Amino acid sequence: MSAATVSRLRCACGRRGTLQGLAGLALAALARPAVAAARPADIEQPPQPGPTAFAARALEMRRIAVERGDQPYGAVVVRGLRIVGLGVSAVVTDNDPTAHAEMQAIRDAARRLGTRDLSGCELYGSARACPMCEAAAYWARIDRLRYGEAGTDGGAPALR
Repeated sequence: MSAATVSRLRCACGRRGTLQGLAGLALAALARPAVAAARPADIEQPPQPGPTAFAARALEMRRIAVERGDQPYGAVVVRGLRIVGLGVSAVVTDNDPTAHAEMQAIRDAARRLGTRDLSGCELYGSARACPMCEAAAYWARIDRLRYGEAGTDGGAPALR
């Protein structure tokens, strides 16, 4: 914040001075150069995409979670034959009870695709999704849940 802006905010001119100070802050914010959001790294795709490969990637995410000192859960979001979101459990390492692998994968996919609507996607988890994660998949409009090493079909997400 510039010195001029601070001085305008400190102005004892009553309401008009405060409004001018707020307007100055707004103009200062608009004048700043836009900072580009960090573009997430591309996701390495399996050489032979399919349910077995996507389930294997979810298990790989589980291994990473364990290596980081977290709970043994991993997940991926798939659209078509491409992985569009990755999730590693971060409940313990981030002290965040909502950072389940499935939630992380949904957040990652939404960020990468630039939409909260994940219609046409499937969520592969290393284990069956808990009620919170299934509800998140429901609200994200994910078509299907799959879990385990075989990519067992868990059906369409539902609110329970």
